[in-house]
Amino acid sequence: MKQLAMRLLGRHTFAHGIHPPESKDDTRGLAIHQFPFADRLIVPLSQHIGRPAIAVVGEGDEVVRGQMIAKPDGFLSVAIHAPASGVIRAIAPTPVISGKMEPAFFIDVFPSSTQEVAEGRPLAADDASAEEIIGAIQSAGIVGLGGAGFPTHAKLKVPPDKHVDTLLINGAECEPYLTTDHRVMLEQADQVMSGIPLLLRATGAKRAIIAVEANKPDAAEALQRCIPDEAPICVEILPVKYPQGAEKMLITALLGREVPSGGLPADVGVVCVNVGTTAEIGKLLPHGWGLQERVITVAGPAVKKKGNYRIPIGTTLRFILETVGTEEDLTTVIMGGPMMGAAASSLDIPITKGSTGVIAFTERQTGPITHRRQYPCIRCGHCVEACPMLLNPARLGLLAKVGDYTSMETDHHLFDCFECGCCTFVCPSHIPLVQQFRVAKKAIRKTRRAAG
Repeated sequence: MKQLAMRLLGRHTFAHGIHPPESKDDTRGLAIHQFPFADRLIVPLSQHIGRPAIAVVGEGDEVVRGQMIAKPDGFLSVAIHAPASGVIRAIAPTPVISGKMEPAFFIDVFPSSTQEVAEGRPLAADDASAEEIIGAIQSAGIVGLGGAGFPTHAKLKVPPDKHVDTLLINGAECEPYLTTDHRVMLEQADQVMSGIPLLLRATGAKRAIIAVEANKPDAAEALQRCIPDEAPICVEILPVKYPQGAEKMLITALLGREVPSGGLPADVGVVCVNVGTTAEIGKLLPHGWGLQERVITVAGPAVKKKGNYRIPIGTTLRFILETVGTEEDLTTVIMGGPMMGAAASSLDIPITKGSTGVIAFTERQTGPITHRRQYPCIRCGHCVEACPMLLNPARLGLLAKVGDYTSMETDHHLFDCFECGCCTFVCPSHIPLVQQFRVAKKAIRKTRRAAG
């Protein structure tokens, strides 16, 4: 009988945070289904933080599913693989969720293809070195599937002056509506367990903790059943609170360690990896495959056939919504969750590796928000009480309003904000604080680039 730590950490959590409606009931019980292939897929060369990948195929070339079509451009970059067999009709700019135009492959999919993926060079944890694992993850094109899109291999490359003792597997999934990680933990627990040894060897950590919120007891039980005997792995159940899934919050809740301002988890001996990312590592590396698809929650009041789907990278929002069906008064589509996601400006935007959800709303939900009046800050302090980073969003908002970005950065720690949206959610004056902070960050980064 395995003796495993699996307990509710009622006394150990992070300060502040909020409890938005979960809105997960429509999809948490729905198994993952394969989504059909669109006639055309649009695959951006930049689907990760860092330099865009470099195309290794050209217009008119035929590609097979799983084939590398773009190679990494430096260490902070990852490979891109063909999500389907077809023909590269063009390499041209396409709109992406950030609002920019990015170069992308336009792939016409072969309608009669079986879309099987050929076996590549397998890699196993037992006989692979840390460098081999890190290299294989970069070659497989794996990035953080929790939404950030940070190259996973770069996160696993622990600096020589750091020592990591704990690997945290993040299965909290605290965003409303999203249930992809929940379903992955239920249906792919064996792949999670295959990925953890690879991550332990890559980081040098001696133990792994899988963090699951208390609203997913079935997922925690599924994971616990799959833990091998004597494996240094345990499952910890955390109270339900947003943003429990943010890695800094998770580290504080589980280990009582605080990542310093401007620092990284490795500074306190931790590497944190999303559970979906872990499952993909456990699935892809033993076969030598590249990442061509991901699990996405398609939900929201405007969606008729809600569910969790394994969707090929490059599938457009238009094809997804046409396939699942929508209500006639569809008004807004969010990529990601409603707290940290972004509203789509076009239905021709493609799914990328960092896409966690497609949430669609009708006029009934968005109307009161779109047309509500914004009032001056009344200094109620609700945003200060909600901020998990212990910042003063009200003060930051006032500085943003007058364009004092220097004070925001130097005196009020703007870049410690990870844009969770707690402040905006609780603001009685309806001030779009997070949006103001994003504008300020972009302006600061632009100034830095101009200064060289």
